Amino acid sequence: MKRISHAQSRKNSAARKRKVARRHARAGHWSARPKPMLGTGKVHYEIGANTDVTSYGGIAAVHRLVTRVGLAREIDQKLKLLKVHLPYHESDHVLNLAYNVMCGGTRLEDIERLRHDTAYMNALGAELIPDPTTAGDFCRRFREEDVLTLMECINEVRPKLWRGRAREMLGPVTYIDADGTISPTDGEQKAGMGLSYKGIWGYAPLIISVANTREVLYVVNRPGNAPSHTDAAVWIDRALDLVCPHAPRVCLRGDTDFSLTAHFDRWAERADFIFGMDCSKALRSRAEALDEGCWRRLERKPKRAPLTEQTRRRQPSEKERIVKERGYLNLELKYEDVAEFEYRPGKCGRSYRVVVLRKNISKMKGENLLFDEIRYFFYITTRTDLSAEEVVRCANERCDQENVIEQLKNGVGALRVPLYDLVSNWAYMVMAALAWNLKSWLALMMHRKSDRRDYIRMEFRRFLHALILIPARVERRARGITIRLIGCHPTLDRLFGTWHMIESVGFT
Repeated sequence: MKRISHAQSRKNSAARKRKVARRHARAGHWSARPKPMLGTGKVHYEIGANTDVTSYGGIAAVHRLVTRVGLAREIDQKLKLLKVHLPYHESDHVLNLAYNVMCGGTRLEDIERLRHDTAYMNALGAELIPDPTTAGDFCRRFREEDVLTLMECINEVRPKLWRGRAREMLGPVTYIDADGTISPTDGEQKAGMGLSYKGIWGYAPLIISVANTREVLYVVNRPGNAPSHTDAAVWIDRALDLVCPHAPRVCLRGDTDFSLTAHFDRWAERADFIFGMDCSKALRSRAEALDEGCWRRLERKPKRAPLTEQTRRRQPSEKERIVKERGYLNLELKYEDVAEFEYRPGKCGRSYRVVVLRKNISKMKGENLLFDEIRYFFYITTRTDLSAEEVVRCANERCDQENVIEQLKNGVGALRVPLYDLVSNWAYMVMAALAWNLKSWLALMMHRKSDRRDYIRMEFRRFLHALILIPARVERRARGITIRLIGCHPTLDRLFGTWHMIESVGFT
């Protein structure tokens, strides 16, 4: 396979786009057709002999990025689990599990399909990759300190991106979000699992992530009966140590479980924070004692701004109609007010700003109005540059971390707990979550800023179809690997441009 220059590759991409555009230009100019557009005909399958083609054309760019930032080297230097490398190193096992997820795998057994794809292995420069049983045995070798070492190896190379392409994406304020979730399992022999407060058996991992780039900094596996805030302060401190040297300003966010007042004074010296506070008797009495002139009406922004001047008529709410007809209890928000006051928690040596949100909610049954209910929500913060309304909005934006957690559960399958004990499942969580981080890293290498934002926020499955699942012909030679992308894929330019940025940008 003869190599093609960059200029010729661009011309080929433009020619493919024109070819597709000629077909699209015929839309709306058809006459009546006697037959369906999707025709039928005789199909003949053949199995080629000498052509190495893979459906994972984007994986080579991911592996090249991993190599350029030095992640494989970092893992091999610090993670010591194998006495003899026959033939695999620690980085081979870690990346094998991560790339299995990057290629759409949902379980360890899916590695087997990659072991029979010679073009895939050629794209990674590998003679062979570990099989599923070997990958499972590698996860069972981990101890708790080894999992921590692996997470720190991954975090060691993040600053190489943050100092370069990701500097602008971190923004003037970098937000670190913390939350716990439940990783359920139906297995009865999963060591370390527990029964959650919801009556669900499984584990209760803690997730620490960066909201700006949607990177997961730490995944901490815990028994299912562990509260969300268990050991959270330790991992928040680690996240601050990692992010603070590379961000102009850092802000911690979390729900009421993470209002660890014993640590507020120490965190306030290093970063800002916005945490929810429980509606305790002391806070509620302070809010009710406020003069009515202290309250201001909170105006919510529309969820979506219309892209054009024309808007479609909204359909009536079917759920609301059923609730009224059947006489269910219906809670309807009438309006919201905000106010603020100074408050010093019992374990703090100083007072902090507390923003209180007052919601007026009407209770109805059918068409009958029962009474209005007042509910209070409290947010404690060090941010003085934001108005009370902006503090509430900023705190509500933390809910976007739920989307990250959902992607860890159902996108990359990092919380599927395929192994038999807490630590081995923790190791798998970290390696599968690496696939999610690689998605963010690849998005940060895109040339256009708008593309970087779009692909960072993109769901994992859609990202796979956009940049990974691209047919390609692979040829491995002594001077390197040549990958020729095949077909009229709409995102070929983005993958080609991202690869070019990976090769041209320096990582220091």
